[in-house]
This record gives sequence, C-alpha cells and structure tokens, in this order.
Amino acid sequence: MQQDQFPYLAAANDSTNFSTKMKEDDSTPLIGIVGPCGSGKSTLVAGLTKHGYRCRHIAQEHSYVRHMWQVITNPDILIFLQCSFEISTSRRKLNWLPADYEEQLRRLSHAHEHADLIIDTNLFNADEVLARVLDFLRSTADNV
Repeated sequence: MQQDQFPYLAAANDSTNFSTKMKEDDSTPLIGIVGPCGSGKSTLVAGLTKHGYRCRHIAQEHSYVRHMWQVITNPDILIFLQCSFEISTSRRKLNWLPADYEEQLRRLSHAHEHADLIIDTNLFNADEVLARVLDFLRSTADNV
C-alpha cells in the first residue's frame, strides 16, 4: 500500500504553534484522543502512556455539547481517530444503524475541525497507528 494513495493522516492547522498551547508550568503536552466508538482510542492511549506521554481518552462522541472535549480536557494536542461504520461496528460488536454512527460523527465534528492530527484507523493495525502518532509527536517536539 503506497502512502500517497491514502491520505491516512492529515496534520490539521499546519501553522499551529504548539509551544503556545502547552502549559507554561509543564513541559509535557497533554494529548487528547477523540473518535467514534471502535476507532482505537483506548488502545492508542495505552500505547502512548507506555511511551511516557500524558493522554486523555475523550468520549466526545457521547456528548451533545460540541466543544465538550475542550471543557473536559482542553488538550495541548488533539488527535482524531476516524474509522468507517463497518469497521467501528465490527471492532466493538455493536448492533448499530448507520444513523447511530452518523450521529457520533456529528457530535465529533467540532473536534475533527480542531484536530492537530487525523488518522484513518481503517488502514492500519494498532501498532502502525501508534507508530504514526509517535512520529507526529516527535516531529512536533522538534519544532517547539
């Protein structure tokens, strides 16, 4: 699979200066992870935590408040994991209708618009997603 065939990640807000988003008294950024059910949020949080990162699994997909991810966590870096209806329901063994999934996407739209990194987890296994996020975080740290 060629990377240029699948825009698997998109660094949103390329001009974002992460140093201004980091808390002055803490040199370690807080990373928020959002996405629909079954996208791999818990798995990614566990992997990043093992690498020493501060992470929060944000259950924005369950909130009617569009900016709840900011209220609950207000992360320095926001990572959005996306996946299809079919993948989401197969990973979690959910008995959903497409409308249920579309409602989650609607609830996640604000977070999606503000994400620093978006990864389509349909295309990669958990280790590959973790590797891509770690690469992004390392490149971000190099630019601070």
